[in-house]
Amino acid sequence: MSARALFASDLHLTPDRPDGTARFHYFIEHTAGAAGALYLLGDVFEAWVGDDDLASPFNADIVAALRRLSDHGVRVWFLPGNRDFLVGSAFARAAGLSLLDDPTRIDLFGAPTLLTHGDALCTDDLAYQAFRRQCRDPAWQRAALARPLAERHALARAMRAQSERIKADNTPEIMDVNADAVARALRDHDVRRMIHGHTHRPARHTLVVDGQPRERWVLPAWYQGGGYLCCDEGGCELLTLP
Repeated sequence: MSARALFASDLHLTPDRPDGTARFHYFIEHTAGAAGALYLLGDVFEAWVGDDDLASPFNADIVAALRRLSDHGVRVWFLPGNRDFLVGSAFARAAGLSLLDDPTRIDLFGAPTLLTHGDALCTDDLAYQAFRRQCRDPAWQRAALARPLAERHALARAMRAQSERIKADNTPEIMDVNADAVARALRDHDVRRMIHGHTHRPARHTLVVDGQPRERWVLPAWYQGGGYLCCDEGGCELLTLP
């Protein structure tokens, strides 16, 4: 096991995409097991409707794989995204991982680094930001989790369909991060590196904030392939799955 830290997001795992599930298992068994830490930065699931759905065969299979990785000695961290913001302590215990707040500042091989899912940076999308504030409100979440499980699944399907319609009507620029929001986050958390997902536009961006060089790594989505960020003492590199 190495000192490498791996970062992945936007796997969007669902029974409807068995190829994505196969890539996830390959990654866990052949890649992540050799790392020291794995950070999952949201939207690991296409939808997570509550920890009382842990027993479904699909969810149980994913959770068991994460548990095996954790039992192998890899430290696993999970930062919820806009599709799996209802993950809770029962999920964390079952999967053997630790939950992170969004955003979270970590020391990554001596470099202060900000981790976030990325959707909070898309401030030009005013309608989405209003929804984000609503669904992260504890009272809203308690009310949602009080609904029957079948009703929550139906609501998740409706929300995904609505999201696809909205994306079709919006320009890509509106759904991308806002430059001022990025600079503000880097400044407020006093970091020179940011790692996030959500936008599905993998890249390394360099910028200067307050006269200091900074970098922003964007993680890839796993719809058609799969990839992750690998970091060690020498720096970071975006890699794809074979």
